[in-house]
Amino acid sequence: MIETNTLFSIKEASIWATGYLEKTVTTSNISYLIQYGRIKKIGDNGTTQVSKQELLNYYKAYNGNREVSWKKQLGEELNWALSFDQYKEAETTKHVHRLHPYKGKFIPQLVEYFLDGHIDNFKKQVYFKKGDIILDPFSGSGTTMVQSCELGMHAIGIDVSAFNALIGNCKVMKYDLVDVQTEISRITRALKEFLANSHTLEFEEKLLRALYDFNNKYFPVPDYKYNLQRGGVNEDEYGAEKEKEFLPIFNNLVKEYNIKLRQDKTDTFLDKWYSQNIRDEIQFVFTEIKKIKNIAAKKIISIILSRTIRSCRATTHADLATLLEPITATYYCSKHGKVCKPLFSILKWWETYTKDTIARLSQFDRLRTQTFQLCLTGDSRTIDIFGEIERRNASFARLAQRQKIKGIFSSPPYVGLIDYHEQHAYAYDLFGFERKDQLEIGPLYKGQGREAKQSYIQGITEVLNNCKNYLVDDYDVFLVANDKHNMYPIIAENAGMQIVNQYKRPVLNRTEKDKGAYSETIFHLKEK
Repeated sequence: MIETNTLFSIKEASIWATGYLEKTVTTSNISYLIQYGRIKKIGDNGTTQVSKQELLNYYKAYNGNREVSWKKQLGEELNWALSFDQYKEAETTKHVHRLHPYKGKFIPQLVEYFLDGHIDNFKKQVYFKKGDIILDPFSGSGTTMVQSCELGMHAIGIDVSAFNALIGNCKVMKYDLVDVQTEISRITRALKEFLANSHTLEFEEKLLRALYDFNNKYFPVPDYKYNLQRGGVNEDEYGAEKEKEFLPIFNNLVKEYNIKLRQDKTDTFLDKWYSQNIRDEIQFVFTEIKKIKNIAAKKIISIILSRTIRSCRATTHADLATLLEPITATYYCSKHGKVCKPLFSILKWWETYTKDTIARLSQFDRLRTQTFQLCLTGDSRTIDIFGEIERRNASFARLAQRQKIKGIFSSPPYVGLIDYHEQHAYAYDLFGFERKDQLEIGPLYKGQGREAKQSYIQGITEVLNNCKNYLVDDYDVFLVANDKHNMYPIIAENAGMQIVNQYKRPVLNRTEKDKGAYSETIFHLKEK
């Protein structure tokens, strides 16, 4: 019998939970449970404790039960090992994988599983070896290229989106990090001087102090979240009441500092979704980036700016992925359980992401191998792969033409799910890239009707048929898809391929709001 009336310190709780779950639970994980009201905090800040009974109840609610529940809903063939749930987020977003947000990317562990040299009960043979060339015709943010580089393999990515190709190439590019840091320091100094001539930072500092006092009084941590979790507060009513109560304080500060909340026009994404202060700062930093002579440094610092401005859109924290309406005033935030504010300067995020990027590039530098990786911008249905590589890297082209491509590991777009250009509309506006929305396969705007599915089948088939021209005879193709419309058997047939194996994996924690049972299949295709 387990004794459950024990009180743990946070460190003791992490040790106990690690043993109970048989995977690492850090003190930060325990603090998160307290902060967000999952378990009650006992004692003051000096002697914070938690109840073992509450921890047990919390972990019993999902530990093991989720696997049993999902298999009932999705089928016993679900391969839970491919959920990679033993990895912390820091591991699934390791080094350069988190250089820039991207919807719909797969985790690096999934790529590693099929590319590396191990075998197990499910993967019964090795498909790729060091020195092979891997192709990803739907390269997205470049995960396959990055993992190929780690594993000592060459890789070619293709993406119809110029911005996606920029992200992917920046992840695998080799940098003079001293030069990159020098340029970052120069731009940061210039930005601070630019801000010294405005009252934006002073305004934001006063606003933060007012919010801190207000939230401590009406949304105390962690008591408010704990009561909320147990139905002790009507969040909609209480949140709206306090939001309205704080608004005059905000409006007075806006008036005092003459803050311009909106721009004069809303013609473009950058016009609509950014306050005038932030828009001015974005343009200032972009102008400084244009002065950089080293092309590699210019590209990676452009990616940092893009990541920064994505975090500075005028939206609520709960709507970052959906963008409902621009927010220009303080608001009750259901995600954080307090009154939050829109951003009025990019400085904080710019400094955060510049440091983070340098650290991630340094980490990857220690792991990367001396291999070729290149993402091409183009339509995978028609692109001359070797011809385009020849234009960019003659050495890589000679290697590719000599040994050809061993296989494909890719996650094609899902039909009617994401507009891949629109998710980075801010970057297209700023950098002036030409959008190729009309060339996307299965975009959101075409829906999931009969015509959209037929178009999708034709598009993926044409990609595979074009790519086959560059593959070795005994190729291996792995495509990751949630094929609820049962299209991939038709696609395989039309491409002269056969599905020789299928691996069904659970997809955990896709978004904050969507935690239902969901799976995807890794289709293994070979020549028919």
